[in-house]
Amino acid sequence: MRMTLPAAVNRCIEQLKAEHHAPLCAYVYDLPALERHIKAMREVLPENCELFYAAKANPEARVLKTLAPWVDGFEAASGGELTWLHEQCPDQPLIFGGPGKLDRELDIAMQYCISAFHVESVTELRSLARIARERGVRAPVMLRLNLKLARAPQSRLVMGGKPTPFGLDEEGLASALKIVREESSLELKGLHFHLLSHQLDVDAHLELIRSYFLTFRQLCADHNLQLPVLNVGGGMGIHYQDVTQSFDWARFCRGLKELIDEYGMGATRIRFEIGRFISAACGYYVMQVLDIKSSHGEFFAIGRGGTHHFRTPAAQGHDHPFTVVRGTEPAQITGQSVTLVGQLCTPKDVLARQQPVAQLAIGDLLVFTLAGAYAWNISHQNFLMHEPPRKVFIEG
Repeated sequence: MRMTLPAAVNRCIEQLKAEHHAPLCAYVYDLPALERHIKAMREVLPENCELFYAAKANPEARVLKTLAPWVDGFEAASGGELTWLHEQCPDQPLIFGGPGKLDRELDIAMQYCISAFHVESVTELRSLARIARERGVRAPVMLRLNLKLARAPQSRLVMGGKPTPFGLDEEGLASALKIVREESSLELKGLHFHLLSHQLDVDAHLELIRSYFLTFRQLCADHNLQLPVLNVGGGMGIHYQDVTQSFDWARFCRGLKELIDEYGMGATRIRFEIGRFISAACGYYVMQVLDIKSSHGEFFAIGRGGTHHFRTPAAQGHDHPFTVVRGTEPAQITGQSVTLVGQLCTPKDVLARQQPVAQLAIGDLLVFTLAGAYAWNISHQNFLMHEPPRKVFIEG
């Protein structure tokens, strides 16, 4: 698989090769490219929309600080993430989501710049009300809903409209609204939908947003609610095999503006919380080829590193895109297909299977693109106790 790396990334990799004599293994993050991308996303977003970054995708401090001037805040899905975000970007509004929140996490969160608690259950709502009452504050609440929507599309990862640990169904919503009305320590700010991820189809996602708008308006009318915020989650997908087929954000935003006008949603803040689509393209995972072997008629290239550093291909079940940066040794493979594996003693340590390469030799570098989201941070980093990769950040 051959692709052209950005000039800044090429220069960074060449410098790493020159500086280190040991076999190379590193993550490279292109921060200027990340900034250009988030600015472009902001420029086409309708005026009444907000953009939060879902830190679970990549919580590296320099990634967060690059994004901070351009996003409306950050979303945390654990107490640990919440504290980390507060430490790195103390003035940024925070959303606290995820199931199974601990009482001490809810209590600590009230000391931070919390824009909203995304409540996942009636039990959690009661705990939040009690803790807020004890602190003498009002907790800003958004109810995460798991409702069956008439027009809900499908994707590779569906997290709502069926039995899941996430959000409130119709019965849970009725109970939650009763608690909110009875508890002065709670302030209902809005509703939160996040039914799917990995969406590549703009038209299908616009239909999902249409369903969100219809449901939001109907619930507000049925329950006499005046809510300032509707959180529509994220879910915009990356096409790992062909990045040109990834989610078309600009076209989506044009359609979104039409839906906002059609359904009179201009006075409502439409909030997005997006992770993968923001940070995936800024990251590169680099591993040096340690060995090339043939086994039962197939070539394998063993690189320094593996899925314990870069779990994305295993998690997604795909052959991850890569390019070869040639070294100085004569090619051992020419015009053949090769499976790219790591150093782990498991046959599951595969990053790409039987991919064609023009040339490959021991000492060459395999550079995996689209490695800036759900990569290092989701990997089983301590398995076999290999050394971690270096982390290098390209600055502006």
